[in-house]
Amino acid sequence: MRKPPDMFDRDHEWAALTRFVSDEQPGATLGVVSGRRRQGKTFLLEAVCRAAGGFYFGAIEAADPESLRHISRALTAHCKPASPFHFQNWSEVVDTLLSLGAERPIPVVIDEFPYLAKANPELPSIIQNAFRPLREQRTGSRTRLLLCGSALSFMSRLLSGSAPLRGRAGLELVVRPLDFRLAAEFWGIDDPRLAIQVNAIVGGTPAYRREFARGDVPNGPEDFDDWVARTVLNPETPLFREPRYLLAEEPDLRDTALYLSVLGAVACGNATRGGIANYLERKAADVAHPITVLEDAGLLRRDADAFRDNRSTYRITEPLIRFYQTIMRPVWDQLERPGSAHRVWAGSRRRFTGNVLGPHFEQLCRDWALHDADPALFDGLPARVANGTVHDPATRTGHELDLAVIGASDGGKPPLLAIGEAKWNDTMGVGHIDRLRHLRDLIGRAGRYDVSQTRLMCCSGAGFNDKAQLAAERGEVILVDAPALYAKR
Repeated sequence: MRKPPDMFDRDHEWAALTRFVSDEQPGATLGVVSGRRRQGKTFLLEAVCRAAGGFYFGAIEAADPESLRHISRALTAHCKPASPFHFQNWSEVVDTLLSLGAERPIPVVIDEFPYLAKANPELPSIIQNAFRPLREQRTGSRTRLLLCGSALSFMSRLLSGSAPLRGRAGLELVVRPLDFRLAAEFWGIDDPRLAIQVNAIVGGTPAYRREFARGDVPNGPEDFDDWVARTVLNPETPLFREPRYLLAEEPDLRDTALYLSVLGAVACGNATRGGIANYLERKAADVAHPITVLEDAGLLRRDADAFRDNRSTYRITEPLIRFYQTIMRPVWDQLERPGSAHRVWAGSRRRFTGNVLGPHFEQLCRDWALHDADPALFDGLPARVANGTVHDPATRTGHELDLAVIGASDGGKPPLLAIGEAKWNDTMGVGHIDRLRHLRDLIGRAGRYDVSQTRLMCCSGAGFNDKAQLAAERGEVILVDAPALYAKR
């Protein structure tokens, strides 16, 4: 199947779907496609159905009888039977969907499947029963049934544990946001520093450029401030209220105020469970459930400390939500007044740099080291890249380390391939390199990692002074600037 010319990237996803729906083996098969909203799942699945002559059904939030009427009409329009379909239950629907693949492999997509399962919790069990291994309707069909949904917490449970569909799926595909390098290409931004600033606000969600910003892209670095004011801080654009809608659309987030407060705590730098509890003036046990729900929804991620087993930190995974929590939520009443965007942004620019852009740049550097950097740079393939706190017994203090590039263990101590520091607005020099040398010595004395080949790495959005450049030429340090993050290998 040929990918539509107007579909940006998604080569991996298209190839996976093509293999699944074109599989000639006998017997109907089941696939699950998930991903956050606005990532282009519907566009992708509709394109697959068009290319292969399949059937696509987009569910809506409705009572079970109404959904049965909707899919009856949709299948009647698709199959054009002698008499219209009037399904009385979902068993009849699923068997009709299986009959579509009687002659050849054919994709059948049920989009927003969580809406249907919410109205009829027995639906996963009905599908499980229809896909029994020796059932005639299944063995005589080559329907490739794809269940799709945006409620990540629900979709992750669909195939886990003792769920009815566990072990039934032949495809489990997650449609993720574009990574920061692809996002820059999608937005058509060539300037690396500008690309990082835009990515810190809108991330890699395709819909935010085409639909929500109506193709409005910053016209160079000097236009960035005006672009922020006329898009995400403009109450007339969909981007303005999108962060609130993202939370409202998650079915498991019932007490929205509590979850907003948890995210607000993390956005303000309270990244540990204890820090979140203190910010909310609650006990740590009281915030365990909302943190877990936000993790399941894909809005929070727990990062284990590279050097302390009993410590982990949380970060907001959706840049737009972090921007909203840090910049917009504290001054929401002012932003709702037309014409206030420029004034509010001028007063928020410093907070954006320190609380949004700086942490985002650190995470981009970790992502780059894990996924994009040449392994030869570290003399080994990274298994994990994390941040952490290095303890200094002599001074009884902890030193924050932005990057720890850890290799796979061969039975002994895991090799620490590199340690690094990431600064968005600092021109880095010998002082930063000396600090990394000291931290490498402390890590070596602790004995947890093999530091015999540990490289030093400085990542800066502002560049490096002459002494740092000389140290890099002598092979003492790896220097990574904004252009290096976007350079193609």
